[in-house]
Amino acid sequence: MKLIAGLGNPGPEYEGTPHNAGFWFVDEVARQYHAVFKSEKKFHGEVAKFSVGGQDVWLLKPDTYMNLSGQAVQALANFFKIGMQNILVAHDDLDLPPGTARLKDGGGHGGHNGLRDIISKMGGNGFQRLRLGIGHPGDKNRVTSHVLKKAAKEDRIAIDNAIDAALKVLPEVIEGELSKAMNELHTKSN
Repeated sequence: MKLIAGLGNPGPEYEGTPHNAGFWFVDEVARQYHAVFKSEKKFHGEVAKFSVGGQDVWLLKPDTYMNLSGQAVQALANFFKIGMQNILVAHDDLDLPPGTARLKDGGGHGGHNGLRDIISKMGGNGFQRLRLGIGHPGDKNRVTSHVLKKAAKEDRIAIDNAIDAALKVLPEVIEGELSKAMNELHTKSN
């Protein structure tokens, strides 16, 4: 894994919203590996770098807003010649309950506009995903308000626990052992 992109929306009004679960994940990765984000206009977002076993890994938080996430992912991936198979995208997922983290290799966008834009800009869906459950409000007309309002305290705690579980298997993901990481993560979390 050479690029970990966390999806979310920039700005203080979105900080505590479940749609920013991907940002929360890469913030924790940066903390764990002592990486510091800095704004990079050419990559349309905040970027940090750390090394594991002599391999550089980039972290990215697009500042393009969710629906244009592909612009940032494409810019960084193209500049550093990172293939899709070496990209992990961390994002919120309505289809999983809060507290659930799932790794996935490829697949469709499942209605997620950030993934939709990445697939469009990258010309394919061969990247890995870390799906962080935020739960569904039960009514499709309430989805936008659900993902863009501040997460309930118990949901935020559950999402943070899922992020912690994902961090424990991140070394395997970085080393390219996605199946091993999936087995560990999917066994430990609900």
